[in-house]
Amino acid sequence: MAVYLLDKSTHMQQKIFLIGIAGGSGSGKTTFAKKVMKGINSADSQILHMDSYYLPTVPKINGKPNYDHPDAFDWVLLREHLTDLKKGHSVQVPIYDFATSGRTGEYETMGPCKVVLFEGIFSLYDQEIRDILDIKCFLHVDSDIRFTRRLHRDVKERGRSLESVIAQYYDSVRPMYQKYLDPQKQYADFTVGEETDVASLILAARIKQLLHNEATVPAEQHI
Repeated sequence: MAVYLLDKSTHMQQKIFLIGIAGGSGSGKTTFAKKVMKGINSADSQILHMDSYYLPTVPKINGKPNYDHPDAFDWVLLREHLTDLKKGHSVQVPIYDFATSGRTGEYETMGPCKVVLFEGIFSLYDQEIRDILDIKCFLHVDSDIRFTRRLHRDVKERGRSLESVIAQYYDSVRPMYQKYLDPQKQYADFTVGEETDVASLILAARIKQLLHNEATVPAEQHI
């Protein structure tokens, strides 16, 4: 059943759109989501980062934390928040600190908004979440490019050493991508390569079309 956000100024109901953006670490999910949001050019669009839902304790592989395993995430809270956003409610998103690998105890308010761009390595993994997504896309980027991007990011932004990033890539990132992440492509409505400018404009145009179509349909026709 579709869920709609009541617009009191027009007495119309507008559907809330959830867009899933999946891909391996370093595939450019956040950058792509920002490009799409810029293309939408609407104050009623926001990005929900799956990284915010890392658990304080994650599975281990070879004695080291495995952040690329599905069990590393708080699925209960994530499903709850996405469902609430779909219903037009606001949620309190936990703030995660990558330097300490844990939640800060602080929260960021998100929503209500008409468009939620949900990006993360497992955004298309869970069937319950897939069922409420309106559009599903997967960023398919070559492994060497993803590794280089991750290397620069983790060293520059997250205070990691070069050696630790390389070791983590071979211990967990690469095998987890092959086992869990790459298979998500089968659930995507479309895949995006390394060059995302055109794809982001196309997706933004589609979202704007959906918003326009919903805004012009009287509320009684949604019932």
